[in-house]
Amino acid sequence: QVQLVESGGGLVQPGGSLRLSCAASKSILSFSAMAWYRQPPGKEREVVAIITTLGDTKYADSVKGQFTISRDSAKNTVYLQMNSLKPEDTAVYYCWGKRFGDDCWGQGTQVTVSS
Repeated sequence: QVQLVESGGGLVQPGGSLRLSCAASKSILSFSAMAWYRQPPGKEREVVAIITTLGDTKYADSVKGQFTISRDSAKNTVYLQMNSLKPEDTAVYYCWGKRFGDDCWGQGTQVTVSS
C-alpha cells in the first residue's frame, strides 16, 4: 500500500506562514496527480491545490496568490506553502494522490490560525 504522510502543521498567528510536506512511499512521478485538501471545522473536505505529473498546478479561488503547491521528486515529497494565513484557513490538511487509478490519502495534519 502506498503511504502518504503529512507534516508541518501547527499553530500560527494571522498573517503568518507555514509549509506543509507530504512524503510518499513511492515515486511521486508515478502519481498522475497529487493535491492538498482541507477540512475546516464543521465543513466538508475541499480541494485547495493540485499538481499533475507534468508539474501543472491549479488552485481553488480561495487560495490563489496565497498558497503554492510544489514538489521535490528526489525526496518524493509534495509541499504546500501557505502565506498570509487567516483564521478561515484553519483546517485539517490532507495530502491526496492518484496512482494507477487508485486514490491515496494521508492521515492529515492540523493547521490552526489564531491570535
